[in-house]
Amino acid sequence: MRQWLLLLLTALLLTGCGEPSWHSKDISGSMPALEFKLTDENGRQVSAKDYLGKPTLLFFGFTHCPDVCPSTLAYLAAVSKQLDGEAREDLQVLFVSVDPARDDPQALRSYTDAFGPQFIGLTGDKAALDALTRRYYSLYEYGAKDAAGNYDVMHSTAVFAFNRKGEARFLFREGDPVDAVTADLRHLSADR
Repeated sequence: MRQWLLLLLTALLLTGCGEPSWHSKDISGSMPALEFKLTDENGRQVSAKDYLGKPTLLFFGFTHCPDVCPSTLAYLAAVSKQLDGEAREDLQVLFVSVDPARDDPQALRSYTDAFGPQFIGLTGDKAALDALTRRYYSLYEYGAKDAAGNYDVMHSTAVFAFNRKGEARFLFREGDPVDAVTADLRHLSADR
């Protein structure tokens, strides 16, 4: 009997040693690692390797977005303020513009600076953007231009979370509870 209790206790202790149980949608093992070649908000060519070593959030959008992008980035800024110490300092948010015709490096930098230093603007040509959005099963599509040449861009609203090694871990949306996303980001920061 004593041996059976010891085995049960050992099994219960070991169950806490595995992968974290995400509050958000777990995509560990079902989505590929972070990989891209784009242009950053300083006009430099960068790749996913330049952002390894820190927990990373990836969000697709565009700076002329009237609602989803600014509210999602404001939500991410609010969530990041809930983090402490290293978890807050290490977090980086990659905002990938799918509208390179209007979102040059200067526009991206001005836009991301409004949300905080952890926000980094990226974009690329159509081939690079298509490859990246296909990689994460995301969509974007340009609307018809109006008389003034303005147009809207339809895009996905998911935020993808990657660990320090660039491995996909979970995804969430702006409407998800702040406490749950904050808890997941704390686990992500500890995922080494």
